[in-house]
Amino acid sequence: MNSRTGEMAHIVMRGFDAFHRYFLVITQGAKSRFEAQDWSGVQLASRRRIWLYDEYVNNTVRAVLDYNRGPLRHHELKALKQSFNDLLIGHPNPDMAESFYNSVYRRSTRHRSIRAENLYIHPFVPQPGEQDLSSCTWRYTMAPGEIAHTLRALLARLKLDRPFIQLEQGLTQAEQKLAEQGLADASLELTVINTLFYRNKGAYLIGRLERPEGPLPFIIPLIHGDGGLLLDTLLLSHDDASILFGFARAYFMVWCPGPSLLVQFLRPLLPNKSDYEIYNAIGWQKHGKTIFYRDFLQHLQHSKDNFVPARGIKGMVMCVFTLPSFDVVFKIIKDHFTPPKTVDRDTVKAKYRLVKQHDRVGRMADTMEFTNFELPLNRISPELLDELQREVPSLLTIKDDRLIIHHLYTERRMTPLNLYLDQAEGEQLSDALEEYANALKQLAAANIFPGDMLFKNFGVTRHGRVIFYDYDEIAYMTECHFRDIPRTDHLQDQLSPEPWYSVGPSDVFPEEFKTFLLYNPRIRAAFNEQHMELFSAQYWRQLQRNIEQGRVADIFPYRRRQRFKYKDGEE
Repeated sequence: MNSRTGEMAHIVMRGFDAFHRYFLVITQGAKSRFEAQDWSGVQLASRRRIWLYDEYVNNTVRAVLDYNRGPLRHHELKALKQSFNDLLIGHPNPDMAESFYNSVYRRSTRHRSIRAENLYIHPFVPQPGEQDLSSCTWRYTMAPGEIAHTLRALLARLKLDRPFIQLEQGLTQAEQKLAEQGLADASLELTVINTLFYRNKGAYLIGRLERPEGPLPFIIPLIHGDGGLLLDTLLLSHDDASILFGFARAYFMVWCPGPSLLVQFLRPLLPNKSDYEIYNAIGWQKHGKTIFYRDFLQHLQHSKDNFVPARGIKGMVMCVFTLPSFDVVFKIIKDHFTPPKTVDRDTVKAKYRLVKQHDRVGRMADTMEFTNFELPLNRISPELLDELQREVPSLLTIKDDRLIIHHLYTERRMTPLNLYLDQAEGEQLSDALEEYANALKQLAAANIFPGDMLFKNFGVTRHGRVIFYDYDEIAYMTECHFRDIPRTDHLQDQLSPEPWYSVGPSDVFPEEFKTFLLYNPRIRAAFNEQHMELFSAQYWRQLQRNIEQGRVADIFPYRRRQRFKYKDGEE
């Protein structure tokens, strides 16, 4: 090992190890924040943990360049990776360390002159097969008639500082849920992660029922009631687990020094999710990005379809395209925005960063940001290439047989809500509109105003959930000025195409929402009357007051009808 590059490799690994330690410190504090009901602390810790990675990567880049007294040349970068290879052998988290190294390498070269051989495009340390999960799990056998006894012992073992209230009612309802699934009359083998998953105002016991035909999710959310903790429900389906770990939710805080163990445990519970989505869900979104890119390259090798423009109305700010066989869309900020959009590229980037760091409450799609993303030129349809060269020429470079896109976002593909509503009828139509209205209310309760509320800016997932995905006009609720439209008796004012009243940059007139949302008689007839409050400025001002008073809304990652009912009326 060259002594200079060897020391720089150690600098990078020390940077990763320091990041990992602090990541675990923040994560470990989730238990006390939950017990103390410190909801503002929960939000701050979530943002802090997201910022942490960039902070440590940037510090490590500076340390390497300072040690080298300037930028590294190609032969030094090649030797640096060879030295880092030696440090990966025997490291407890080599896969995470590879992702950290990739970030350091890219930023040290300012994302220019990137050479694939200097990156961990493919893992150096072989991915482990089935690992022993005993260090992070507990295992129980629940005999018929002993389910409540077993669960009582399991909950006590968590050593929470808050007492459980109405526990017997909760355990009885958990038994009933199992009985409804035909699972209460035989011995059940239960394996649970031995620490809780924390997010927002909830803590989640994540387990699985081991069955010959495959594991079944066993998930108990814990919430605060008056005077102690309540079992809120028992989730037993793969769909419920998928929604809980969905791409539109904040990342879990779960203490585990070896994240790959958690991913191995969760994988059979989330059969429709890729590993990168699971890593994202448990807070390792930067490594999730590495896994995503590896999956993408492998998919390109085993597919033949072309990249094409995405379905739906063309965006004013973004060019959006997709590979039909790959369940993702790619979004690029245009060079020039279609009027009346007036924001600039830096503002749009800031909006996407805001969403990344904010509580997405299951209603805003997570994104991954890439620099110098390469696509095979022969897989890009002529229609898409023409659109990209017309709309984003400053972000494109064609080099040999590759198209290099200097900046883009990826996002899970959904059916645009406007297209979905065009085809929906009856209950399907009313359910989608109910989801849309609830999405607006939940975003508002989380201090997010979408700005552009048109149906085209929302998508529908395979579970029928409505998710917001267009962020260029997003704002904090507390920054908006919700106003009633001034009344006038003058006919010429009423017929004027322009408002007869002053409009400030932060003014919002909810009465106008009805005009562009309920324009279609089908949609107007199917829109639930109880959501008409969305068209009242007073309703939005009350939501603002709730936020200003520090109220954090209860937003559950499962249907309200699934929640346990308690005899005294407390849920």
